[in-house]
Amino acid sequence: MSAPAGYIELERTVESIHVGRRHRTELGDLDELAASIERDGLLQPITITPDGVLVCGARRLAAIKQLGWRKVNVWVRSGISDRLGHLLAEQDDNVLHKPLTQTEAAALYRELKTLMAEDAARREQATRFSSDYQPGADGGGNFPPPSAGPRGKTREQAAAMIPGGASYKTLDKIGYLQHIADDPAQPAELREQVSAELERIDAGAPVHPIYEAIRTAAETAQEHREADLHQLATDALARAKQMKTSKRAPRPRPVTDDDGKPKRYPVRAFVLTWRELTHWWMHYDVEQLATELTDEQIESFLTTAEGTSRFAEELRAAHDRQAGDDLVSARGHLRAL
Repeated sequence: MSAPAGYIELERTVESIHVGRRHRTELGDLDELAASIERDGLLQPITITPDGVLVCGARRLAAIKQLGWRKVNVWVRSGISDRLGHLLAEQDDNVLHKPLTQTEAAALYRELKTLMAEDAARREQATRFSSDYQPGADGGGNFPPPSAGPRGKTREQAAAMIPGGASYKTLDKIGYLQHIADDPAQPAELREQVSAELERIDAGAPVHPIYEAIRTAAETAQEHREADLHQLATDALARAKQMKTSKRAPRPRPVTDDDGKPKRYPVRAFVLTWRELTHWWMHYDVEQLATELTDEQIESFLTTAEGTSRFAEELRAAHDRQAGDDLVSARGHLRAL
C-alpha cells in the first residue's frame, strides 16, 4: 500500500518507535493479529510523527514485537505534533480497530474535553479582534477538531468523538469514579471498592447504579473525615487549655489565725523546713529553670526569695541582739559574785 498524500513511507527499527502516553491500556488478544501479519505481512503500515512517536497502530506494533521483527515500514505523518492532534489521531485509530473499554474511553474523553476547551479559548483570544474569523473553518490536518462553539458544548463534542456512543454524562460519571480510585486522600477500602467497580463497568455493568452507590459512600467518608478533624481540633484545643492552666497553678493561700494574721509555726517546723533546703541551689540549672518556668512561677520564687532575704537579715539582727544581751547578763552575774 502506497503512502497517502501528506505522508512519507520509510523503514524504521522497531525499537526506535516511541509509544508515549496513550489511553488504550488493554490491547486485547494479539495472537490472531500476529498470525495474520506473519502470514500476509503488514497490510497497513504504522503511522508515526517525524520524531518517531506513534500516532496510529499500537496493536500492530505490539504484534510485530511479539513476532520479533527488528525493522518495519512506517508512514511518517507531519503536521500532527500537538497533544490534541495526537488524541484525535488515536481516536480515529480506535474507531477503525479494537474499541476502547469504558474506562479508556472516559480517560480519552476527559483529556479531549480539557484540550478542546483550552484550544477554543486560545482561538477566541487570537481572533477576538480579527475580521477574518470564520467559525467552523478553523480546523486543520486530516483529523481536525470541530469548532468548539459555545463553551457549554465542549462536553457533547468531546463525547461525540469517542467510539462507543456513550453520553458525556456517562463518561463524566466514569471519570468521577476514576478520580476517587486515584485519590490518595480517600479511604483505602473505598478506593479498592471503586477499582473493582471500574472493572465491572469494563465488563459491561451499568454505570449509573455504581456511580450513585460510590458517590454516597464517598460523601459519607467525607463527613466522617470532617467529623474526625473537628474532634481532633477540639481535643487539641482542650489539651492546650489544660497545659496553660497547669502552668498557672494557684498560689498557696497564706495560713492565718482567727484574727486574720499569719499563723505562727513552731520552731521545729522552721528547723525541718530549712534542713530540707540545705544547699538546694546546687541541685538546679539556672538556664533550664529560666527556659521552662512560667513568668508567674519565676515571679513567685523571686517574691519568696526576697521575703526570705529580709527575714534572714532580721533573724541575724535579732541573734546579734540576743548575743549582746546574754553577754551583758553574764558580766552582771560575774560582778554579783
